[in-house]
Amino acid sequence: MAAPDFHSQLVVRLPGAPAQVARARNAVTTAIGRDHPLHDEAVLLTSELATNAVLHTQSGAGGMFTVSVRATGDLVRVCVEDAGSDAPPCACRAGGLTTSGRGLPLLEALSHRWGFERSNGVNCVWFELLLITVPAGWALQV
Repeated sequence: MAAPDFHSQLVVRLPGAPAQVARARNAVTTAIGRDHPLHDEAVLLTSELATNAVLHTQSGAGGMFTVSVRATGDLVRVCVEDAGSDAPPCACRAGGLTTSGRGLPLLEALSHRWGFERSNGVNCVWFELLLITVPAGWALQV
């Protein structure tokens, strides 16, 4: 299978502060446009990854994080690279009353595929969204 021909690409490096999560979301909008059919999911999942970078890694202790966005008409790939952490990302299940711990399970539920790469403590967590269309006239018969 040939590699996708990405029509748009954008890389931004941001300070590891909570206010920068909005700039990470804006980077996705800039890269793919609000009219892209995968826009809302891409923005939501980017927000989760950027928040994790700020809250759970050295990015939030005066470091930086990088958001990379690549897209075609039917595929969006986003990677958030942080400044390092003691442990790799964990897609642990959150308890019913906890206020955190739902970001990676949400990523798992909404993305076509996702993963992370870790080198020298630095995490690059990525996801891909794939637009799947149903042929016109297709329906389940009851």
